[in-house]
Amino acid sequence: MSTETVRVIARVTSLPDKVEELKTLLLNLVEPTRYEKGCLSYQLLQDKTDAAEFVFIEEWAGDLAENAHMMTSHVQDTLSKAQSLVAKAPDISRYVIIG
Repeated sequence: MSTETVRVIARVTSLPDKVEELKTLLLNLVEPTRYEKGCLSYQLLQDKTDAAEFVFIEEWAGDLAENAHMMTSHVQDTLSKAQSLVAKAPDISRYVIIG
């Protein structure tokens, strides 16, 4: 496991009739996540032209912090509740800065 800073981009697409419900659910992740050990930055964005598209932009102190985040009760609870609200599985990509 690397200890270098990890950037995460997670895309979540709502079902057309579930946008507000999913938005509320995702917003509930923001505050508790920002208090997690190793969370350097955590933002939730909504696409200006397609309200059903949400993106998390995250920065973690390392792989261990990001992995611990995925195991928290608030993330696991959200993933469970979101299953009936999303059009497809979240697209989660992890990056390291190279330049």
